[in-house]
Amino acid sequence: MKKAKIFAGITLLSGVALTLAACGNSESNSNESSTAAKFSSAVPKKATKNGGTVKVAVETDTPFTGIFNDELSTSATDTEVMQYGAESLFATDDQYVFTDKGAATIKINQKAKTATINIKKNVKWSDGKPVTAKDYEYAYEIIANKATKSQRYTSSLADLVGLEEYHEGKSNTISGIEMPDGDNGRKVILHFKTMKPGMNTSGNGYIWETAAPYHYLKDVKFKDLMSSDKIRKKPLFFGAYKLQKVVRGQSVTWVPNEYYYKGKPKLSKITASVINPNSVAQSIKSNKFDVISVINSQWQNVKGTKGVNFIAQVPLSYSYLGFKVGKWDAQKGENVMNPKSKMNNKALRQAIAYGMNVDQVYKRYTYGLSFRVPTLIPKQFGDYFDKNVKGYSYNIKKGNEILDKAGFKKKGTYRVQPNGKPLTIRLAAMTGNSTQEPIVQNYIQQWKKEGLNVKLTGGRLIEFNSFYDKIQNDDPSVDMFLGAWSLSSEPSPNDLYGEKAPMNYSRFVTKKNNQLLEEMDSQKAFNHTYRVDKFHEWQKYMDDQAYVVPVANSYSIRAVNKKLTGYSLKPSDSMGNGFPNWYNVAYAK
Repeated sequence: MKKAKIFAGITLLSGVALTLAACGNSESNSNESSTAAKFSSAVPKKATKNGGTVKVAVETDTPFTGIFNDELSTSATDTEVMQYGAESLFATDDQYVFTDKGAATIKINQKAKTATINIKKNVKWSDGKPVTAKDYEYAYEIIANKATKSQRYTSSLADLVGLEEYHEGKSNTISGIEMPDGDNGRKVILHFKTMKPGMNTSGNGYIWETAAPYHYLKDVKFKDLMSSDKIRKKPLFFGAYKLQKVVRGQSVTWVPNEYYYKGKPKLSKITASVINPNSVAQSIKSNKFDVISVINSQWQNVKGTKGVNFIAQVPLSYSYLGFKVGKWDAQKGENVMNPKSKMNNKALRQAIAYGMNVDQVYKRYTYGLSFRVPTLIPKQFGDYFDKNVKGYSYNIKKGNEILDKAGFKKKGTYRVQPNGKPLTIRLAAMTGNSTQEPIVQNYIQQWKKEGLNVKLTGGRLIEFNSFYDKIQNDDPSVDMFLGAWSLSSEPSPNDLYGEKAPMNYSRFVTKKNNQLLEEMDSQKAFNHTYRVDKFHEWQKYMDDQAYVVPVANSYSIRAVNKKLTGYSLKPSDSMGNGFPNWYNVAYAK
């Protein structure tokens, strides 16, 4: 699921992206949420002129990975730095339903179990070569070929006929991809095993929404793609801008793609540069960047800045606490739960969840711009969100009672396991801005009040790339972890929490969870009421089991140079990837 990458589904967020902490005393904190709610999602429209350079800040305390390919990348930061060229094939309306205004059209035929994609005639890669049917098929090949080690292969995508056989090496081709006019044609027909209720919506997980340049990459072996210069240094895109220069992990420079199907964009250059979160407030006040995201904890310091328009949205995102209860079996392509895992005790997980004083943290450290979320389905998904699920509000007394009842006896300061063995819980958490550490340490102190000995994995916060390396590879030094998801625009959580979902990093697998995930995406789920009921049932189940505990979301506020026009966060104004359509961004006359 995701905002920063609608068409690519789920995306990893850095700790910075959902940093919930701030400076200042609680006495001075005013509730700004009502103000934020009134923010526009777009800058004022004005007459435009050609030319000009735009400087964009990329807020992270770690270098970006630089995997410039949607099929291979999972990092929100990589997605952010390639937004200027990495356009989806399909445009959407503001409810994320496909429209015909993008680089390609898509038509779903439920009866025939097909999706027909027509790439528009003038859509070209930034080297001038046309985007073809083969480019779309090749994107599936990259994802499904085990040699690429793509994390994008899911059981949802495997609803495509023949994709699983290709993934398992039983076939050299994907039988469910039909190209009536050949490789160099522009028409593709996808054949599915079963049709799913969300297929008309971007981010549904069953239909891939971008393409990869086969003519450019075909000579690179699948196993070498992720590290190749053609991905890392000189990638091709069919969006409004093309990549001119990469300073590894630090900055990217984009210039107009003269072959862009909508015409040449107006800006002369866009540079996106990494900036440490601790420098953000000063950078905003000094107008160092033309586009820069506000760290909510610093809102009071920057809200009076001259020369900028502040725009905002509540992204499809959340931070969460996950518990490691198993491992990923690469051979089988599925999560395998370990019943004897330390964290495979519901009482322990629930007690930990009750020990998080999330609301207090936001009252003290934020300005009403970050808030606790009760379930794993965000409120933005309308009736799919179950308002009756309250989640785990802070309750140390209840946490202690649960632990006592479950046999976690106290021996001195800390509790031991029901079998009498010492209990030390290793928490992995990412670095962020300067207040990330105190927030995490605060949670550790709350858990201590429950008699739980929680220590940081490695004794410190972990930078983004190393953090996800440990989480993805099920490092034994991690018992639980604070992560964050940027979600797709179709609410199904199958690709995050399914048995065959590589991104189910908790590695929990239960018969009930499998059943509910299957039901919410089943044929019956074409009935909206039935689907809503299953979503609600799943949220109640996940709330009770607490394998993954939702923590918070935040208003996403951006400071945009007042001289710029055309910058909009509305889905219908996007390139289908959750970012503004940079073709529309220009300096005002």
